Amino acid sequence: MNKGNLRIVFMGTPEFAVWSLRALVEGGYQVVGVVTTPDKPVGRHGSVLQPSAVKQYATSAGLPVLQPEKLKEECFLADLMDLKADIQIVVAFRMLPEVVWNMPRYGTFNLHASLLPQYRGAAPINWAIINGEKETGVTTFFIAHDIDTGKIILQRCIPVSETDDAGTVHDRLMEAGSALVTETVDLILKNDGEVNAIPQDTLILNEKDLLPAPKIYKETCRIDWRQSAEKVYNFVRGLSPYPAAWSDLKFSDNEVIQMKIFTAEKRFEEHCLTSGTVRTDGRKKLEVAVNDGFIGILSLQPAGKKRMNVKDFLNGYKLNAEIA
Repeated sequence: MNKGNLRIVFMGTPEFAVWSLRALVEGGYQVVGVVTTPDKPVGRHGSVLQPSAVKQYATSAGLPVLQPEKLKEECFLADLMDLKADIQIVVAFRMLPEVVWNMPRYGTFNLHASLLPQYRGAAPINWAIINGEKETGVTTFFIAHDIDTGKIILQRCIPVSETDDAGTVHDRLMEAGSALVTETVDLILKNDGEVNAIPQDTLILNEKDLLPAPKIYKETCRIDWRQSAEKVYNFVRGLSPYPAAWSDLKFSDNEVIQMKIFTAEKRFEEHCLTSGTVRTDGRKKLEVAVNDGFIGILSLQPAGKKRMNVKDFLNGYKLNAEIA
């Protein structure tokens, strides 16, 4: 069997997954079907249905698309069975029931945006940066019962610089992941499915050393100014550009402005201000005190406004605060 007649079913939703699907299609692999989420209602009254990024690409490439509401629906399982997949590939999709991931003869593998077993969960890119990692990567692994715990097939590392944010790392992992997906398919095909995959528990010396990557909610994104400049800086870039770190900033005239913060800089300086105190020169500098210095805000978005740089914000808002 070669890659042209290996029957692949691909499952994914966002742009991150599109890169892997495109790599398969343009690489000459036979994608016999694509599974993605149902179209979502958008617009003021929800009257317009928006297809996922994966569906948009699949449709343009002439690939059959399945969009089940529930993955255990009998009609979906029958349609999936009819595709006669040799292997299924999952990139940024939903948790699969065993009846789905156990269907193909070569099994189902997933692309995860971390170096497993670290950062299992829904937001591995964000949490790796929040935690100040200097390196992250992508992993392919066979899906098992517990999420992100299956045997590792391949991994690829990328460095994380101090100026990277979740957006820049996302894009590099998206590209690296698409290459790893095709490399993984080639390996499985070459060995007729008999891949020497590595159990994750053999890589874990102490469960306490594992760092999780749970789903991020709005309250998760609230900045705690009582932390160090390093931690707050990493927190901001780990959530930028989406969903973005935020804070209610209180100025000395008791005006409170809630804002998202997208880019910032850290500065270590001894001071006597309470953490969270805002300091500004009123023209181009807006700083917030932390326990060992200041975080300088470079771009932000006040509630109900558009994103802007700090100079434009200060030009539009006449604020009373500590004088920088």
